[in-house]
Amino acid sequence: MDASSFAQRLAISGAMPRLSVGMASTVNIGFLAPLSGQAESWGLPGLHGCRIWEGWLNRAGGLLIGGRRYPIRIHAHDCGSGPDEAHEGAVELVQGHDVKLMMMLGGDDYAAAGDYLTEKRILTSTLLPSDLSPDTPYLIAPSEVHPVYVVTGVDWLTRTQPGLKTVALCAQKDGMGLPSLATYRAAFKAAGVEIVSEIQYPASGGDPAEIVGPMLEANPDILCWCTSYTPMVHAMTEYAHARGFTGRILSCTFDHYDRLVGKLGAEFMEGVTFQFPDFDDPALREKAFFFNQPNVFYEEFNNRYPKSWSAVSWEYAAILDIWHAAVEKAGTVNPVSVLAAMKQLGHVTHAFGSAEWWGTELFGIDNALVGDWPVVSIRDGKARIEEFGSVPDWLHAHSGALRREMVDLGQMWDQRLTGPARATKLGARTVAE
Repeated sequence: MDASSFAQRLAISGAMPRLSVGMASTVNIGFLAPLSGQAESWGLPGLHGCRIWEGWLNRAGGLLIGGRRYPIRIHAHDCGSGPDEAHEGAVELVQGHDVKLMMMLGGDDYAAAGDYLTEKRILTSTLLPSDLSPDTPYLIAPSEVHPVYVVTGVDWLTRTQPGLKTVALCAQKDGMGLPSLATYRAAFKAAGVEIVSEIQYPASGGDPAEIVGPMLEANPDILCWCTSYTPMVHAMTEYAHARGFTGRILSCTFDHYDRLVGKLGAEFMEGVTFQFPDFDDPALREKAFFFNQPNVFYEEFNNRYPKSWSAVSWEYAAILDIWHAAVEKAGTVNPVSVLAAMKQLGHVTHAFGSAEWWGTELFGIDNALVGDWPVVSIRDGKARIEEFGSVPDWLHAHSGALRREMVDLGQMWDQRLTGPARATKLGARTVAE
């Protein structure tokens, strides 16, 4: 968030209840995400990043609230075993630790815990804005706008490689995969690229031959893994290599891409395109953005947690940066007041620069921050940022097309909240296996 005037800050903070009197000496934050299982690489590295952020802030004195500093403590709960564990973890973190912010990966885990967190008015963050709806007023997506930002990868790839005319898509059938599939559909259609094959496979994974084989039979110029989980991304890429695929590969994430470079060769991996940079990328040194000291953070992360950097290593910490700024401007850790500060204190900045609160058209509520997002490709065995694409510009031109694809796959907020599985808030989100 940009600095606002003293008068504006005083007006906002004066209208909000201060909790510094009588509050606990430590401010508690909940981390409820998969630390094991299929989605571990989208949870555990994020917790590692939060531990670095926690240490940095506490060594600097902690949160400054009402002229007094408070240390913060992050309490983690592993929900890698499934949605039931997510609900139990939410109850434990709220009742046992009185957390003032709950950070989640989202998707089916949030669907299981969301009613409880909303009832308790817990400010909760998700990496999946497709979780948002008018029924989730305390849920925000301030760091990652998955899957909306993937349109920037499609736009860059097809604009710079106009000879790419066809694509084969695949995605897992869950709350992560289906919104991603809808977004990639819309992006490729907007770019004039023909979808020649589409495979939906079980959320638990599948045989790469049964998934990628039919995709290759369509002879596509591009193979797109959408937002497949890391084990499947690696398995499908290895299968494509074994079958002699020579086209372009596109994916939302490519965690541990260096392992594939070492296994399959830099030549095969050249040009693989995805959305998450390494934080030692030279382009980040040239761009003014909100995340604190990206190169220092990246170096410390790799020293403390070697060979574990992933797409989410920095994202939860970036959420903490935004929350921290709002708390100190509001002068309270009250979740409702902090959310109001995020929305009312002028211009907002997310990890990669200027952003705006958006979402009513697609999610029924403006609780997602959208702005520029990096497009990354592998060059000579190393991920490098190609450009920062504008998500708002793409949405301005094509949001209607995205909405149609989301409706087709049952991913709109009103479909999810009125479908037959309303009890779990999944609705039409999940395709029956």
